[in-house]
Amino acid sequence: MTELDIRAKLGSLVEPELGLAYDRLGLINTIQITADTIKIDVQLPTPAYPGRERIGDAICTALYALSTDRKVEVTYSWKVLGKETGGKIGLRIKNVIAVGSGKGGVGKSTTAASLAYGLKHFGAKVGLLDADVYGPSIPHLTGSKGTPIVKEFELENGQKIQRLEPIESDGMKILSIGFLIRENQAVIWRGPMLHKLLTQFLQETDWGDLDYLIIDLPPGTGDVSLTLSQLLGLAGAVVVCTPQKVALLDAIKAISMFDQVKIPVLGIVENMTGDIFGRGGAKAKAAELGLPFLGEIPIEATIRVRGDDGKIASLVEEDNPARPYLLRMTENVAMQIVKRVVLDAPLPTLEIL
Repeated sequence: MTELDIRAKLGSLVEPELGLAYDRLGLINTIQITADTIKIDVQLPTPAYPGRERIGDAICTALYALSTDRKVEVTYSWKVLGKETGGKIGLRIKNVIAVGSGKGGVGKSTTAASLAYGLKHFGAKVGLLDADVYGPSIPHLTGSKGTPIVKEFELENGQKIQRLEPIESDGMKILSIGFLIRENQAVIWRGPMLHKLLTQFLQETDWGDLDYLIIDLPPGTGDVSLTLSQLLGLAGAVVVCTPQKVALLDAIKAISMFDQVKIPVLGIVENMTGDIFGRGGAKAKAAELGLPFLGEIPIEATIRVRGDDGKIASLVEEDNPARPYLLRMTENVAMQIVKRVVLDAPLPTLEIL
């Protein structure tokens, strides 16, 4: 049995999450054949790949069906696929993901922070940008403090440039206007000021090499999303809402906004699922709109307590009732991006008339 035989046999297998052939996803990385062993390295398109063991089981079944007398060993590595969405303004970021909502109070910032730390938990390099200028809550949720400093860098051509250095908390780069103002200070700005700040937070910040940058948007349908669509080709947006109808009505407006500014919607997250707000409203609405449902997050006291204590990162690292829901939501978001990359879904640019 040769390597070509093995690749031909495995390439046509269908990956269970996306329904695409192994060849299409580039899953089979390296193959080593010895007298008694076949070693297959599977290169996953994201570290947040769910149920990777199913791929290993399918590989073993397929090769043993060839009547091989060699032992099959499957190992896993990963390389994040991305649209290199930060490249438009010189960022070395594979995927920029916006997290938005149609209204406030639905847990958008908590979801954004949980998504960022969920991706980091799986092994990705992640940054978190708080673009909610009027109500920045990321510093409190993450328990991060400090004042970003400006560093000077010298390019190869001798030109010197200045870049803002994000705050690092729990191994993640974080930036928010909350680091630059007093805790009780109100921000009273018009659109041009918001545009200037967001441009600085993206284009003039040293984010380094990232697999994912999560951006926590302001609630509603303001002009921050318009600025993002002009600056970047985003990998997509996650819409957060609660199950009740009034929240779903506003979520639909947020989805409409993303459509208008040419930001693809990755799907909907239902937050605060439970007896108080009900269950399943967002899932039903996602099906009605033909959008992916990215998961539900229960109305669980642990989430509120950890957020209040500035320990939102612990939700995905420690055993608690919310952990499996948050990690499954993270996996779903990551896989939606993979699907868009592999299928080469276009990322249209916004035309200003």
